[in-house]
This record gives sequence, C-alpha cells and structure tokens, in this order.
Amino acid sequence: MLSADELIFGYMCGVFPMADSSEENAIYWYDPQQRGIIPLDGLIISKSLGQTLRNKKFNVTMNTAFEEVIRACANRTKTWISEEIIEAYTSLHEMGFAYSFETRNKENKLVGGLYGVAIGKAFFGESMFHTERDASKVALVHLVRWLSQSNFLLLDTQYITEHLKSLGGIEISREEYRKLLAAALGKAITNDRKD
Repeated sequence: MLSADELIFGYMCGVFPMADSSEENAIYWYDPQQRGIIPLDGLIISKSLGQTLRNKKFNVTMNTAFEEVIRACANRTKTWISEEIIEAYTSLHEMGFAYSFETRNKENKLVGGLYGVAIGKAFFGESMFHTERDASKVALVHLVRWLSQSNFLLLDTQYITEHLKSLGGIEISREEYRKLLAAALGKAITNDRKD
C-alpha cells in the first residue's frame, strides 16, 4: 500500500508515482529524462483567459474540497489515479503536504481545479480538471500567484503537453531539474544514475 511517507521521500528524490490501469492499478515510480516545469515568472495568460479573470466568472478556493478535486481528476476514460493513489494523497493532504485549488461557478458548483504536493519551496503539480471552459486555467493562475507570493522556486508539471506549453510550460533535462529541486528543497541531491 502506497503511504504518505513514501510519497514525500519519492518527491524529494525527484520521482513520482502513477498507477497503470491496464495492470490492475499497479503503481510505478517515474523519473523522466525530460521534465516539465512552469517557470513562476513565465506563466502565459491569453487574451481570452485574461478576460475570464477580469470578469470574475469563477471563485477560487484553496484546500476546501481536496478529495472532490482528486476524484474529479481521476474521472476520465484513461487515468493513472487509482483508489490507492487517492487514499495516499488524501493522507498527504491531511498531513499538510498536498494542496487543492478549487474553481467554482456563480452557482457555487465545482467546475475545475487542480491538486499537487508542496515540500520546501517546490510544488509538484499532479493533475487538473475542468467541466467549464478556462476553469482549470483559472485555478492554475491562482496557484502560480500563491507560489510566487510564498517565495516558491519550482513548479513541477512532470511532463509537458501542448496545453501546458500554451500556458508557459517548458521542458528541461533531468540534470537541470535535479538542480532546481535541490535549491527548492534547500539541500544537495546527488544522482548517480547512468542512463
């Protein structure tokens, strides 16, 4: 059974877990050669997203519906978020390490959000979801603002997708990532792997 302590140790070592739904949700740890990040001063806000933010179409809260958010992120045809993952991250949330940002519409219905893990000055973004246009992007904007105000140094997105690229996401090497992670954790991390 995946534990909250294992998750913390894994993130501090630069790896992250994903469940494989094709193998009865077996959990594997990943350490990609190319890592996705969003530089905290590099978030791209499109004209339409800027308009959505100015119109205050959504209300964003933090840590008010963690389990709802992670279950909404898991609610897709192909998911790496198994029940074991949900339980482990919910425990991590209860310990104060996992965070959620919730986006609600004018009727106060949860329509988007994201969750991730914060250790030191590093935030490890895990997943986002939306049921209304721009809802997950608005949550991301609020996350980046909170990270900047809290003097975080790293926003890890694990991989890069076209969606994340459009928001300012970039890809860096494993070596570069480890240096950023070490700075964000405030300690030296060595990597003796030879790939």
